Amino acid sequence: MEKEEYKVSVIIPIYNVRNYITRCVDSLMKQTLDSVEYIFVNDATTDDSIDILNNVLRNYPYKKEDIRIISHEKNKGLPAARNTGLYVAKGEYIFHCDSDDFVESDMLENMYNTAQETDADIVWSDWFLSFESNERYMRQPCYKTAENALKGLLSGVMKYNVWNKLVKRSLYDYNNIKFPSGHGMGEDMTMIRLFACAKNVTYIPKAYYHYVKINSGAMTNMWTQKHIDDLKYNVTATEDYIKQKLGDIMNEYIAYFKQSVKVHFLISNDTRMYRLWNSLFSEANRYIMKNKSVCLRTRILQWMAWKKQYWFVWLYYVLIQKMIVNFLLGYK
Repeated sequence: MEKEEYKVSVIIPIYNVRNYITRCVDSLMKQTLDSVEYIFVNDATTDDSIDILNNVLRNYPYKKEDIRIISHEKNKGLPAARNTGLYVAKGEYIFHCDSDDFVESDMLENMYNTAQETDADIVWSDWFLSFESNERYMRQPCYKTAENALKGLLSGVMKYNVWNKLVKRSLYDYNNIKFPSGHGMGEDMTMIRLFACAKNVTYIPKAYYHYVKINSGAMTNMWTQKHIDDLKYNVTATEDYIKQKLGDIMNEYIAYFKQSVKVHFLISNDTRMYRLWNSLFSEANRYIMKNKSVCLRTRILQWMAWKKQYWFVWLYYVLIQKMIVNFLLGYK
């Protein structure tokens, strides 16, 4: 008999992750928290990820009643897969885990207990950025109020990644918050909406989630017109939601937000990306030097791009990003 409610529902979209899913599922099945529901959403994967999933799950027969596998007839993308999981979730809290990542065994127990002790709508923690041969500890900021956390998200100080946050399911339900189905680029911005609705939030200064990044090349190499259109859609939808919810009190931070989502276009040696940066959300450019949450070096980079001094942006990429980050730190 299925349980009527769990402490936590974990939603795991699956699409072509055959090389990673075993490690992911093992780490989830070994969670020390009891009463956890695992919802795997097969987003019409074209490889044998589901066969591998089923083989791994056979090692955990005692978890059988707590596992659901839902399949899409056609590929719908990450936002739709997350929504499918949300629709059937029964947990008091929701946690999203990508199927090519993995987690520490005490993650859910510590996050859930902290949420209970502090009556938090959202709990977030530090995380690991995992490469093939090394790993970086990614520390997140601590905020005592939901308003300050929201400002941190918008200004770029705090990451709005979906996968290091435990969120009360009622926050999704009562505010009718869903992921932007059909608009994948920037779908993590949904977290910003949730923070705009939260009353109590809590930070844990410990890393539990391992975000696996195999190809750490320039992000701009991946951009297509569809990516750009999706980014515009998600940024605009986020802005509209915040203004509808909170009025104009976050206008300056929304400008900071627009700056932070497009700065990746400057981490490139392609001048076309610089021109794209200049035209995208151009109304936010005049706020560049005001955002003291961003380091001076990044503000100068953006200011020079705004003034169309693209030679400086290119030189920055070659000397700073490529040589120092890639060579001295050993990231490839």
